[in-house]
Amino acid sequence: MDQRNPAPQNVRMTGSALPLIAIDGPSGVGKSTTARRVAERLGWQYLDTGAMYRAAALAILRTGIPLEDRPSLERLLAGLDLTQEGGRMYLASEDVSEAIRSQEVTRMVTPVSADARVREVLVDQQRHIGSRGHWVVDGRDIGTVVFTQACCKVFLTASPEARARRRFLELLAKGQSPNFEEVLADLQRRDTADSTRAVAPLRKAEDAVELDSSDLSLDQVVDWIVARHQAHS
Repeated sequence: MDQRNPAPQNVRMTGSALPLIAIDGPSGVGKSTTARRVAERLGWQYLDTGAMYRAAALAILRTGIPLEDRPSLERLLAGLDLTQEGGRMYLASEDVSEAIRSQEVTRMVTPVSADARVREVLVDQQRHIGSRGHWVVDGRDIGTVVFTQACCKVFLTASPEARARRRFLELLAKGQSPNFEEVLADLQRRDTADSTRAVAPLRKAEDAVELDSSDLSLDQVVDWIVARHQAHS
């Protein structure tokens, strides 16, 4: 098999399978970009769950509520108004697509996404949005928790060095001056936090197929996932 462009594997579909593609994997592997491209190729919609958690983190940061203040957090979550349109994320009708990518939000999103109550609220929203199918959804627990009946599950991974290199180049392109070792260390910290958290830890679903994208181009990854889906659709 050509390891640079591995052949897609067939999977068994059941009558209860939801026409939805779940892409899970660690931070910095390119899940969001890949999922958007797959959705475009299939004419499906893309749901950015990571942006939802980032928007929740932004809302918490703006109010200054500590996660330990459960009554205040409950009130905020009860009124959390998140929408996604045309690839843009809105918080109470405000376009926060750029604001949620700040370093401050990035540092906050891991503890926020590990909070059981935050996850409960956002998972309910995600399930409601995706219930009719024909979505491509990426995250860390999509195939294991949020959409366990997804017809196609992919665990997208890459070496820490490959992921750090991609993130480093992305930050450079944005005019920032990143330090590669710091970017790598941050990714490794997030890997540990995501895989060891008590609620919905990062792991590969039993019926997911793992794809190592370390030496693959974005086009190759997208082609692989689309071919895998079409092989059993």
